[in-house]
This record gives sequence, C-alpha cells and structure tokens, in this order.
Amino acid sequence: MNDPRYTKLAELLIHHSTNLQAGEHILIEAFDMPREMVIELVKVVQAAGANAHVAVRDSQISCAVCAGGTDNAFEVMAEYDLERMKRMDAYIGLRGSHNISEATGIPADRMQAQSRLHGIPVHMEQRLNHTKWCVLRWPTPAMAQLAGMNTEAFENFYFDVCTLDYSRMAQSAEKLVTVMNETDEVHIQGPGDTDLRFSIKDIPAIACAGNMNIPDGEVFTAPVIDSVNGIIHYNTPSIYRGHSFENIRLEFKDGKIVGTSADQGEEHLEDIFNSDEGARFVGEFAIGFNPYIKEAMKDILFDEKIAGSMHFTPGNAYDVACNGNKSEVHWDLVLIQRPEYGGGTISFDGVVIRKDGMFVDDRLLDLNPENLIGEPVCC
Repeated sequence: MNDPRYTKLAELLIHHSTNLQAGEHILIEAFDMPREMVIELVKVVQAAGANAHVAVRDSQISCAVCAGGTDNAFEVMAEYDLERMKRMDAYIGLRGSHNISEATGIPADRMQAQSRLHGIPVHMEQRLNHTKWCVLRWPTPAMAQLAGMNTEAFENFYFDVCTLDYSRMAQSAEKLVTVMNETDEVHIQGPGDTDLRFSIKDIPAIACAGNMNIPDGEVFTAPVIDSVNGIIHYNTPSIYRGHSFENIRLEFKDGKIVGTSADQGEEHLEDIFNSDEGARFVGEFAIGFNPYIKEAMKDILFDEKIAGSMHFTPGNAYDVACNGNKSEVHWDLVLIQRPEYGGGTISFDGVVIRKDGMFVDDRLLDLNPENLIGEPVCC
C-alpha cells in the first residue's frame, strides 16, 4: 500500500509548488529515490492533465561520470539536457542521498568543469529562469544520521516540515518583501566578530514559501555588489563539493572576499573562491524562518531555512534578484542568530528588525515560529 504522505507531498508539489496546468510538460529528476514516490508524482501529474517526463539518477554513477569526465563529455551532456529542459514548463528535482559525502574524492577541476559546462547552461541559466521549478531532499537514513535522529523520527519530522501551511507562510512572507524593498542599508551583528554592512537598495526581494524548495521559508535578495564591508563568522557546518566545513569566517572589502579562515576545511576555501571572478563576491542575502527547522543537518535545502537564521551566499546571483554577479559557485553559508547560537541582530536602515532570531518589527511578527506553525496541510 502506498504511503498516504507520498500522495500529500506529490499534490503539494504539483498543485502548489509548480502550479502545473493541463497540457504542460514537467521533468521529474529523481536521485536515489524510492520508485513509489516517483510513480505517485507521475500519477498526480497525469491526473492534472499534464505530461510527466522522468529521469532516474544514481548518485554513485553520477559521481563516477563526473570524476573521469572530459570537458567534451560535459559539453555533449549539456547539449541534450539543455534541449530537453527548453521543452519543459516545469521541473521537480527529488534528491535522495545514501551518502552525503559521495562526491568526496572527485578532482576539483572535474567538479568545476561539470558545473561550468553543464550545470550553468542547463540549470542556472535555463531551468532557474525559464521553468516553474521546485527542488527537495528525500529523507534517508544518511540524512537522519546527520540530524541526530532515528530514521522513523526523521521521516515524521520531514513530512511535517514539507507539508506545513505554505499559504499562510506566503502571506506573512510578503510583508518582509515589502520591508526589504524599502530598505537601503543592512547591518548584521552576531557571534564572534560578525559585523557586516551592505546595501540592498533597488534589488528585488523574493518570497519563497513552498514554490521553489520543499522545505521552504525564506525571503531573499542580493547585496549591491560592491557595497559589502566587514566580517561574517558563519556558525553552521556546511558540505560543499564533497568537503566538510566548520566555522567559516569571511572578510569583505568593497564587496570582495579578501580574507578567509575555517576551523575545518580551510585548505579548500581558496580553490572554491578562485573558481572564477564572481566567486569572491556575494550573489544572495536571505532571511530564513521555517518554524520546524531548528538545527543544522549539513543539508543546505534544510539549513538555509532554519528559524532565526540568515544566509549570505558567495557566488552567482539569481536573475530575479540580480546584482550582476555571475559565477559557477553559489554557496549558501548560514548564520543562526538564536540565543543558543550566540544571538545577533539584523538592522534595516539603522532599525533592528530581528533580534536573537525573533522578529521585533511589528510588521513582521507573523513570521515568528508561534505564528507560522499550524496543522500541516496539502495545498
């Protein structure tokens, strides 16, 4: 018997996240996924009168292809994947993982080449900008282990997080969009020596409430590219390009990263930030507020939505909130500002709007956890 939670999630993805319409075409790309969930998605797509296209992926095979792949191989892959993506109206990326560190050992130059020659044209340029898309993780024992939970408890947590009332969240998030669109200078203060200033003037703020990621819960924009000055000390672990990082510290001058350090993974930072010119500039600033996600689990689709967090992202800017920065890198690094993580403030034009992870601006109180949590719903 099919798990009814699969149906509930599939309906959320099709009817809310991608708002799929009759006659449209959707690509379902499934990495290390149970076939039952993929089949349920296909059924919901077809019940909506739309057309399902499916690509089933295996992470170990994909890593092997990347590790030994030539530039020419990546270019040819990009040609046919790009042609398919151009024919799609929507995209869902279902991403399971049996081993979060599977990519460890892939040569850095091959990973960079695949990102540059395949990832940028197919996903960053085409999929992000020309389809209705949503990407989500899938609960696996490996993810449960990272979260410090048993598998059953993690699955229950996952489905609560993924099927909360995103309509309620969307209404509340639009209030933060309005406030950010009226803001010029942002000032971030936090644990360690975090003291960072930048402008977001005239760059659109975008609400994310179940329409691009599941789980979701953020509003993002981008800093004016040369306006970033100061220091940010991230307190959330991260896995990027197969390597683990802890306590990354970045120093900025006139928008550019001029100093780096980390308690773990420091030896890999320069390779990442030297990937291209845009890798040393920031393409995204976002405020996270998913009420169910409290602790880091080394999975960015969850960690960037942590209640009381923000992320400040070296690398590529999204076209919908663009500051002109382009890069093969887009690394969402997270700072949690709740008291147990050292606290901190976010100020807009000299006024504190969030303190120790809780919104204090009267216009934004609906985004605090107690006002977002309700009975999980489908759509």
